[in-house]
Amino acid sequence: MILKNREKSRELLMIESLNNRMKLSGKDKTHFYNLKKGFEGEVLFDRYIVEFVKCDCLVINDLLLQVNQTTFQIDSLMIISDCLIVFEVKNFEGDHYYEAESDKLYTNSRDVEIVNPLGQLMRAETLLRKLLQNNGFTLPIKSTIVFVNPAFTLYQAPMNKPFVFPTQITQLLTQLDSKPSRMTNKHKILADKLLSLDLLDSPFKQIPEYEYDHLKKGITCAVCSSFSLVVEGQSCVCLSCDHKESVTSAVLRSVGEFRLLFPERKVTTMAIYDWCGGVVESRKRIQRILDTNLKMVGKFRWASFE
Repeated sequence: MILKNREKSRELLMIESLNNRMKLSGKDKTHFYNLKKGFEGEVLFDRYIVEFVKCDCLVINDLLLQVNQTTFQIDSLMIISDCLIVFEVKNFEGDHYYEAESDKLYTNSRDVEIVNPLGQLMRAETLLRKLLQNNGFTLPIKSTIVFVNPAFTLYQAPMNKPFVFPTQITQLLTQLDSKPSRMTNKHKILADKLLSLDLLDSPFKQIPEYEYDHLKKGITCAVCSSFSLVVEGQSCVCLSCDHKESVTSAVLRSVGEFRLLFPERKVTTMAIYDWCGGVVESRKRIQRILDTNLKMVGKFRWASFE
């Protein structure tokens, strides 16, 4: 049973929006690419779990925890009868090399060192064990690094490291699924405790600086992120990919984006009309959508929506 589904982080959502509405620096583009690629890899691993793991177990995705003032992240945590399994998911692509003497990873050119995920994994395992001890839990922990991208190759891969490669994922999960497992109240209490300790939002976000006046206004397509939307009756139609979405849905999605980037600003009819860039030509139509779907606070020119 999956207790916590995976969602895009606040950081990824913000940079995704800013990438559509302003020119990112090379450094910020690289950070955005890495976040996006990492999320896609984690979602791919989630699909494997849903398809191949049917046994009685509990799965918690994307945990952000803290112990002794130290924050750590777990991509996927599986609770089975006799242990916890920590999965560190990596979506690396292309040829990589492992140097046993230095315990380092390099890209195919051998001149770019990659942060060794083993260090991340061992750190997460150590901190999780400490957190469990602090809360009176004693289940053993097993950890593994899962390379999900089928276009990834690691040359000189050591046999004694907890690496699972793309062709081995199905076998790993099938073996886990075949083990006898039964969830008890003890396991559910542990899962609930971990969920209660989840920080949800990372305090270490790397968001580029931005200002409202410098951002491109308009409604973006929910599928291709294009600004080429036109209103046809009750629908917003993308001229780039032909995706159709109700005007109400498109406006409310834009409200969510506005709130994400500018939480200190009030949601008013004029603010959302300006943010949507005139795609919805009638302010009254926007006001009706806000009236119907959000709670109004205040009256007349002081009215805003929550």
